[in-house]
Amino acid sequence: MPVALLPDRALVTVTGPDAAALLQGVLTCNVETLQEAEARLGALLAPQGKILFDFLISRIPDGFRLDTAIDRAADLAKRLTLYRLRAQVAIAVDPTVAVAASWAGASPAVETGTVADTRHVDLGARLYAAEGAFSAVAAEADYHRHRIELAVPEGGRDYAYGDAFPHEAMMDQLGGVDFKKGCYVGQEVVSRMQHRGTARTRILAAHYSGEAPPPGTEITAGGKGLGTTGSAAGEHGLALVRLDRLADALGAGVTPLAGDTPVTFEKPAYATFAMPEAAGSSVA
Repeated sequence: MPVALLPDRALVTVTGPDAAALLQGVLTCNVETLQEAEARLGALLAPQGKILFDFLISRIPDGFRLDTAIDRAADLAKRLTLYRLRAQVAIAVDPTVAVAASWAGASPAVETGTVADTRHVDLGARLYAAEGAFSAVAAEADYHRHRIELAVPEGGRDYAYGDAFPHEAMMDQLGGVDFKKGCYVGQEVVSRMQHRGTARTRILAAHYSGEAPPPGTEITAGGKGLGTTGSAAGEHGLALVRLDRLADALGAGVTPLAGDTPVTFEKPAYATFAMPEAAGSSVA
């Protein structure tokens, strides 16, 4: 079974009697329905509805842990502290626990906190333990290849913090937004996009004619911008794409280019939104 240590991840703990109430009021996901062995996608948004932080949240005996990008962890803890007010909550980055991922359906052979990564049924599990407890048999790049093959995006790699809405980052498709739980920071904007169906930009699977260009490469068709590339493994990757402009390009018979590299797009298998189709053409 592949087990890969993820040194670019860190844990923020939120503990105390008011931890659930605090997080329920500010995060996109529902923490009250979170199961013991589950890691759920979530985000903390700006009031304008854009993603400031994304994470996988799971339970610990006295609260919750948020598995997030290591270079965002301290800022996430600071931002949550701003919302604490008089709540009985302790918020801190935990440097004693490392993060790893396992996949292919087997259980790790070490004593860890193990929770299912519920973003995708095939994504596997998250493992939390002291770093020395892991006997990694896969590289971090192997995990990201697996993630990319499933078309599961990650903040900072496939979309920029502070610049993407949850729908654009596929959080509505991957269980990261609860549309029934009530108010949270940025909720009005996200709910409006959901009810009006106004998400024109989405993460798509990208297939390149050759080696993938670097992340952040502009995607164009006929000189018009369609989006930007994200993370990639070999000839496959993810890209943030304007669906309406992609349909226009297909209708005009224009091949999209990522930099100078021809690229085609496919809707992730888990996605339920409708891909626009130009007359006489289609998007997979």
